[in-house]
Amino acid sequence: MTGFEITGASAADMEMIRGWADEEGWNPGESDRFAFAVADPEGFLVGRLDGEPVGCISAVRYGAGFGFIGFYIARPVHRGRGYGIRLWRAGMERLDGRLVGLDGVVEQQDNYRKSGFRSAWNNVRLEGVPQGGAADGDGAGVEIVDAATLPFGRLAAYDRRFFPAPRDAFLSAWTALPGRTALAAVRDGRIEGLGVIRPCSAAHRIGPLYAATPEVAEALLRRLARHASGGPVAVDVPDANPGATAFFKSLGLVPTFEAARMYTGPAPDLPMAELFGVTSLELG
Repeated sequence: MTGFEITGASAADMEMIRGWADEEGWNPGESDRFAFAVADPEGFLVGRLDGEPVGCISAVRYGAGFGFIGFYIARPVHRGRGYGIRLWRAGMERLDGRLVGLDGVVEQQDNYRKSGFRSAWNNVRLEGVPQGGAADGDGAGVEIVDAATLPFGRLAAYDRRFFPAPRDAFLSAWTALPGRTALAAVRDGRIEGLGVIRPCSAAHRIGPLYAATPEVAEALLRRLARHASGGPVAVDVPDANPGATAFFKSLGLVPTFEAARMYTGPAPDLPMAELFGVTSLELG
């Protein structure tokens, strides 16, 4: 592989990677890369052949013991030449000794199993314009508020219930970047739900979507969907929460994409009944 090298991604590379993800049909967020960069500035790798970018991978470290693989892409014209596996090994080496998670597309899941990953659940992207009446939160017994009005420490502690490691820098950017909206559901001073909507290449994507009950999830979803200007929204829903899948389908959302959440060890113990939509298929 003379002329092939792996380097860290620059800011320009991050925009390029977003474009590649768009070409793969993954519907990346317009500003996701800014939150990704602060999660782990050294966690994004690009493979270059004689200086030309031919592939990429992200291997993001969280805390002392967790990592997540994403953006594993080899450019179509360069596939089957060994560049992708070199990137894979570099990413996994960076996460050596950690529990590692990823969201694997269907055609790659057998390869991930050969590398020691095991399926925990499937994330099914459900997409469409929510049907039915508008909910304002009153029926759920919660108040829907701008998440930015709450102390950030409370938001981070709530997010920590749904993710196996602290990710405060990422969460701060993810909820506050221009163009996106983050809403929290509050009952008697307690946070009982959190949702973020962001513009993407196609449908606006909602993630995360945490909620104590389906009623809270609906209140958040409908309020968030207003920011899609009547267009479709998409949520990556874990099928380990069958109530969430049924809920979204009852609103007219339909499956458009699927990926398996996989880990190299035991899956983290998360409150799946309250996880209605994962944050990101790229970073967990």
